[in-house]
Amino acid sequence: MSNESLQEIVKQKYAAAAKQVVAGGTASCGGGAELSCCDSITKNLYDASQTSTLPKEAVAASLGCGNPTALAQLRPGEIVLDLGSGGGIDVLLSARRVGPTGRAYGLDMTDEMLSLARENQKSSGVENVEFLKGAIENIPLPDNTFDVIISNCVINLSGDKDRVLREAFRVLKPGGRLAISDVVVRGQVPADVRKSVELWVGCVAGALEEFDYRDKLFNAGFENIDIEATRVYRVDEARDFLSASGLDVDKVAPLIDEKFISAFVRATKPTSRASVVGPSCRA
Repeated sequence: MSNESLQEIVKQKYAAAAKQVVAGGTASCGGGAELSCCDSITKNLYDASQTSTLPKEAVAASLGCGNPTALAQLRPGEIVLDLGSGGGIDVLLSARRVGPTGRAYGLDMTDEMLSLARENQKSSGVENVEFLKGAIENIPLPDNTFDVIISNCVINLSGDKDRVLREAFRVLKPGGRLAISDVVVRGQVPADVRKSVELWVGCVAGALEEFDYRDKLFNAGFENIDIEATRVYRVDEARDFLSASGLDVDKVAPLIDEKFISAFVRATKPTSRASVVGPSCRA
C-alpha cells in the first residue's frame, strides 16, 4: 500500500472519530462503536488532575497509546510541536506546562480533528496554542524551530517513517528533544499474525521493531536514543478480537505475548552533526 493510500485511510478513520465526539460520543479508532478495538490501548492514559481542567471533548477524542506530556519534562518558555495532534489533548496539556512564555503547536492532516481541536482550545481558554494543517511526512514549518517534538501513537500510522523522523529532526533546534509515545514490536512476529495484532493495537498500524526504530532514529541524525516500555500488551487483552479475526489464539500466543508494547521514545538532535558517534547496538 502506498503512503498516500495509507494516509487517506487514516484520515477517514480519524475524521469519523472526530465526528463521533462532536455527536456526543467517545472516539474509537474505527470511528464507530462496533470498532472499539483501541479501547484497551487508549484508556486510563491521563489522570484526573490533568483532564479535570480540559474540555470533555478533548479527552473523548484521545486515541493515543501513552502520555508524552507527562514524560517529556517540558520546561517553561519552550516551544513544542505535537505531530498528529488529533483533538488537541496533548497540545493543551503541553501549553500549560510551558506556560505563557512558551507555545504549543499541533499538526494534523484531518479537517474534522483540527476543527474539534480549535473548539477545545476555545473552551479551555488556553491562548499559547496554534493548530496547523499538514502531514507529518512534510511538516510545513521552518528548520530549527522547536525545543521539543511530541507525538502520541501516530508515527506508527505513517507509511514513510524515515521521512517523518527526518522532518522531525529538521524542525527541531540543535539540542532539541524528541519525546514520543508509540507502539513498538519487540522481536520477530510472523507477518500474518502481526497484521491481526496491529489491527487490534491501532486499527491501521505499522509498528516498527524496536531495533529498526533505533536505526531509523540514528539514520535521521538523532543521538541519545532510548526506548522505554510504558505498557506491555498481553494476548488475553486481545483474545476476543483475535479470535474474531480467525486466529487460534492459544496457538499464536507464544509468538506474540508481550511482544507489542507502548513505548516512550526519546532522542535528541545534536548541537553539531559531528557529535553523533554511532547507532545503538542490537542485543
